[in-house]
Amino acid sequence: MINPTDASARLAIDVKDAGALRQAARDNSPEALKATAKQFEALFMNMVLKSMREATPQEGMFDSQQSKMYTSMLDQQLSQTMASRGIGLADVLIRQLSSVVNTRMADEQGGLPEGPAPMNVGPSVSERVTPVDKAVQTTPSMAVDSARSNPSRPAHVREFQERLGAHADEASRATGIPAKFMLGQAALESGWGKREIRAADGTTSHNLFGIKATGGWNGRVVETATTEYVNGVPQTKIEKFRAYDSYADAFRDYARLLKNNPRYEKVLANATDVAGFAQGLQKAGYATDPNYAAKLTRIINHSLSA
Repeated sequence: MINPTDASARLAIDVKDAGALRQAARDNSPEALKATAKQFEALFMNMVLKSMREATPQEGMFDSQQSKMYTSMLDQQLSQTMASRGIGLADVLIRQLSSVVNTRMADEQGGLPEGPAPMNVGPSVSERVTPVDKAVQTTPSMAVDSARSNPSRPAHVREFQERLGAHADEASRATGIPAKFMLGQAALESGWGKREIRAADGTTSHNLFGIKATGGWNGRVVETATTEYVNGVPQTKIEKFRAYDSYADAFRDYARLLKNNPRYEKVLANATDVAGFAQGLQKAGYATDPNYAAKLTRIINHSLSA
């Protein structure tokens, strides 16, 4: 167990303790966060002491390479001791890092946008990744009504539904897939619209469903880095993705893909069941992420359910 309060009792060069800190950090331990902030504070103090040493004359009778080495070790331990008492820097870091950790945890539960880089691979290993619109959606829709009738939902979820709900309803009528299922997939692929695929000039591709520019696509394309899983191992690749003129076009193309591709026949057959829909997409090869179905099910059930 990492205990950041006893830093002054440990050696600053304790390699075993550093290894334990790394392991605790992998486990998302709150204590590891505090200990890491304290270590950073100690590093900062050590840099201050080092600068002070370098600013003073070091040509005395007792100065030598050996004395410099032991002075450096002393400074490391002094830094550790001062950091254990705190100068305020660690507290600031803990507040900032805690916010980041909480955001990621909420995202895993289907609440907030995922990390900065797209993680799932869209329609098959040959079709994938992200986006969302800045226009105000005013067309009445079931999805919009659902968003407005649930004010307890997070603001970004309601805004996402209101902006894209009419398009989801249109695609729902064409496929029989509930609008919230498609909104959930768009949210997963685009990080609730926070990770839009953009062209080199900064314009959005409107590609909400991570569909790659394959299968005879003759429209505009956008190239970007994406993460694909090969035998369960994530790999970063540069791929081409379809670019649309609007989010309405993105939903229509997504609906055509599911209706016209025989691979998704079972997905349409299980369109009324959240788990069946999500698992059907994964089995059909829509994404290579081994946790895709679980993530999609969680978003639909926890963030978009009525």
